[in-house]
Amino acid sequence: MKNLNVAGIAIILFAFGILFMSADHIDAPAVSGSSADITDFYAFQGENASNLVFVANLNGLLSPEMTTTQTFDENVLVEFNIDNDGDYVEDLVIQAIPRNGKMYVFGPTAPASTGKSSTVIESASQTVVDITKYSESPISATNAGVTAFAGPRDDPFFMDFAQYGAVVGGMASGFNDPGSDTFAGTNVMSIVVEVDKSLLGGNGSLNTWVETKTK
Repeated sequence: MKNLNVAGIAIILFAFGILFMSADHIDAPAVSGSSADITDFYAFQGENASNLVFVANLNGLLSPEMTTTQTFDENVLVEFNIDNDGDYVEDLVIQAIPRNGKMYVFGPTAPASTGKSSTVIESASQTVVDITKYSESPISATNAGVTAFAGPRDDPFFMDFAQYGAVVGGMASGFNDPGSDTFAGTNVMSIVVEVDKSLLGGNGSLNTWVETKTK
């Protein structure tokens, strides 16, 4: 068992069948350059409508050269939190932590405690997947209704920061179509967990957020 404390957080509200996301690029200097830095959180219905998909993208702005050697920090826990009764307190967690080239995904399971401190629940159902290397075909693993992936991916977030600055500064009235993608050619370290909805409880509406926690 390992006790961990919050290093970063991104929050969204999710209702079954609808995509929501939260983005947090270039504004977390305390964890910048590490897999504790959350860039995006996505939650959406899977191709199989019986499943939900949770995605945490970490450690943004990686060049192709940097990506070849980038790894997940073994001292960082990524925790997907799920509130299924509307009180904005996690009822279930999905925990992901790397060890020796593999990502260990625990849950969904009830947390040992709620809030900023967490304990890795090693007794929970485990899905263990080899971490995909850069330029390698995606590797996934499935166990007990949970499918997991971990590894580098192209950053899917689109933002034209130069035009945003111009709009905010009063030098432009709006964005261009098409705009210029600030994140083009950069990568993130991604953790993807697809879960059977029956494992999440609730009545069809969830609050969900992701945290990274360090020892």
